[in-house]
Amino acid sequence: MLSLGPGSDSFLPFLLPYPSAHCPLLGLPGLLGSVLPPTAFSVLCFLLTLSEVGSQNSKACALPCPPNSSCVNGTACRCAPGFISFSGEIFTDPLESCDDINECGPPSPVDCGSSADCQNTEGGYYCTCSPGYEPVSGAMIFRNESENTCRDVNECTSGKKPCHSSTHCLNSVGSYECRCRPGWKPIAGSPNGPNNTVCEDVDECSSGQHQCHNSTVCFNTVGSYTCHCREGWEPKHGLKNKQKDTICKEISFPAWTAPPGIKSRSLSAFFERVQKMSRDFKPAMAKKSMQDLVGSVDDLLKNSGDLESLDQSSKHVTVTHLLSGLEQILRTLAKAMPKGSFTYRSLDNTELSLVVQEQGKGNVTVGQSHARMLLDWAVAAAAEESGPTVVGILSSQNMKKLLANASLKLDSEKLKETYKSPVRGAKVTLLSAVSSVFLSNTNTEKLDSNVSFAFALHEQPELKPRQELICAFWKKDSNGNGSWATTGCWKMGRGNGSITCQCSHLSSFAILMAHYDVEDPKLALITKVGLALSLACLLLCILTFLLVRPIQGSRTTVHLHLCICLFVGSAIFLAGIENEGGEVGTRCRLVAVLLHYCFLAAFCWMSLEGVELYFLVVRVFQGQGLRKLWLCLIGYGVPLIIVGISAGAYSKGYGREKFCWLNFEGGFLWSFVGPVTFIVLGNAIIFVITVWKLTQKFSEINPDIKKLKKARVLTITAIAQLFVLGCTWVFGLLLFDPESWVLSYIFSILNCLQGFFLFVLYCLLNKKVREEYRKWACMVAGNKYSEFATTTSGSGSSHNQTQVRAEPGVRGAGQKAPRSLGSVLTLCSSLSRPSGPQSLACEGADLANQHLLWPQQLLHTQMTSSPPSMLCSLLPRAPHAPRRGG
Repeated sequence: MLSLGPGSDSFLPFLLPYPSAHCPLLGLPGLLGSVLPPTAFSVLCFLLTLSEVGSQNSKACALPCPPNSSCVNGTACRCAPGFISFSGEIFTDPLESCDDINECGPPSPVDCGSSADCQNTEGGYYCTCSPGYEPVSGAMIFRNESENTCRDVNECTSGKKPCHSSTHCLNSVGSYECRCRPGWKPIAGSPNGPNNTVCEDVDECSSGQHQCHNSTVCFNTVGSYTCHCREGWEPKHGLKNKQKDTICKEISFPAWTAPPGIKSRSLSAFFERVQKMSRDFKPAMAKKSMQDLVGSVDDLLKNSGDLESLDQSSKHVTVTHLLSGLEQILRTLAKAMPKGSFTYRSLDNTELSLVVQEQGKGNVTVGQSHARMLLDWAVAAAAEESGPTVVGILSSQNMKKLLANASLKLDSEKLKETYKSPVRGAKVTLLSAVSSVFLSNTNTEKLDSNVSFAFALHEQPELKPRQELICAFWKKDSNGNGSWATTGCWKMGRGNGSITCQCSHLSSFAILMAHYDVEDPKLALITKVGLALSLACLLLCILTFLLVRPIQGSRTTVHLHLCICLFVGSAIFLAGIENEGGEVGTRCRLVAVLLHYCFLAAFCWMSLEGVELYFLVVRVFQGQGLRKLWLCLIGYGVPLIIVGISAGAYSKGYGREKFCWLNFEGGFLWSFVGPVTFIVLGNAIIFVITVWKLTQKFSEINPDIKKLKKARVLTITAIAQLFVLGCTWVFGLLLFDPESWVLSYIFSILNCLQGFFLFVLYCLLNKKVREEYRKWACMVAGNKYSEFATTTSGSGSSHNQTQVRAEPGVRGAGQKAPRSLGSVLTLCSSLSRPSGPQSLACEGADLANQHLLWPQQLLHTQMTSSPPSMLCSLLPRAPHAPRRGG
């Protein structure tokens, strides 16, 4: 072990670090310096130097050399590096001495840098960074600035010399300073030097150094102060509470007026009371004002008066206005309440519960008998305010009166997956109180965390198929109306008499039982296929009435326009009766107006047929009926007037949530039912009179048989038509009730067969029409048409003679028509009005012609005819009657 002996500690400052330039190990300092520590390296160099000096001194030298020198050529001495003598580099004076050179003193060639200090040593020097600086390379000593540079030490961030907690550290170049924070001052008597200052809080409120407005109260805080609104005051618009520039105003009762467009004495009286509360309001009376407001709402809903006579849309606008207004007013009045909890229950079981306190952490619960709510304080606090936070809930059972039959917006895709069929709508039943939530935070459309609710059920229903309990909220639309919706709310579970829900937004909530109107695929198929068949038959009727000339007349005109009205109405019904979106828009209202008009026009034309019968039978065949111009004016003008008056008086009566038809509310359906009932009863009376007159005519001695039979056929046809249309719409009035599944099937079937019935009554049962059909069929088949002759296989018939061969088992086969049958038929066709014996002869000839020819034609057609020829032969022939009006 190397030991320098006693007193070596006092010698080391002169030894370390030993200058490498004087070290005998020249060429090795860089190598050994990277391996040995600087102190060890200097010790090694010093020992080697002493060894060299001793070696030199041991040589023969004529002159003794002083310390820190060496003998040169045995005759002179030379000072060691870092030392100097007065005689020069080499001297011979034995009294000369070698003194240390101060490399750090002026003038000095050493450049340590502006942020470093030079340290002189015995025979050398070294550089170190000045206080407040640190070497960039990490080496604590160096020879000059080129070897290392020094940088400022940030004592404030490094924590080497931290300031007191009452101060803040301010770094400077090469140093730092501890200063008092704003709102603090140095403590008198403490050591308040730049680096050891200790401070204390300044009470700006008591010292008068604050700048709070006179509408606020100063509250001192550690190192600062805040300006709070007084109790019953709130920050002015655009300002925040608890700021140094806060300016407050006294809390006032928010303005609340009646919803525009709603005319109701009860509602007007309610808002007059609200205006009086607003004028008399004082912040100190906030509690009483809230109780009076809740009582006034109870009185309005309990004794609603003319509110219940409003249509559904107006009721829902009123409810929306009441709920949103109550939330706003209760939120404002609660700010004037003292901090704490408050609960009020009115005589009508309406409950108000709220909590007012400085914003806390965690969850807050507000509960009552109707509902309980759990949410995070961060959700309740308003971002723009820093005053007391308000959390409240108002629950009322009396809202049920105005919310009856309110619509429900459905998640159609989800329900379609559940019920495997489209859901057109839902009928809802309110099972709980309507609970409105109000918070200091007014931006509640999308919350950062969900809010949990537990609603008490007033009823415990047993769910049937297609029924569901749902958590719903009242959604306001852009028109001020509202409806139930479920988006953003979902049911969590059902307990003992309660339902638990979670919602991602806030509004007014309730538990509903929804009875879904699921579309019946079979009924939809029957309706579509049946209406297509009905439209085809009605189109055939229209073409028949337009193209068959022998039946042209006023009665045919009535039938033509009746079929046109039914055709257009059925087409609109098939294409647009369903209101898929649920919103009653322009398209749905237009469809409802057109359906109203078309079906009213159909019944008007049906009534005109009764008028035609009146002229034919009751007026003793003297009139020819109404002219076509009058028929069209009545048939299309009367329903136009009715629909125009209805639409002008109440346009909202057209369109419903699920169907584009007349609204059942407010008696608007009577704009259709009333005229239809009048027409049906009028026609029934006319038919009774007609049957009575026909009975009288048949009892006369010489009745006009042909005309009576024609009138009888017309009457039977008209009665059948009235029965078809009347029965259809008796069931049709109940079509839009979702519970009437059987009636819906009956109406759909009757409505689909309506066109077919009319085609049978007006076309297939009419001999003249059948004869025209036969004529068209023969033209298509390429056969020659003859009114009085037919061609049979193996025999021929002339214009005046018909021979029928016998066929076994066929009625009438083998009989011969009289040779004069053709002549009689020709004569009958030339008579304009046969009477007496002539009439009886013509009818007999006609019957004989049809009776004898039909079986033979049937057999021949079945055996030899092509399909067009079969149709040509099968259609019965009508006698060549005079071409007169229907």
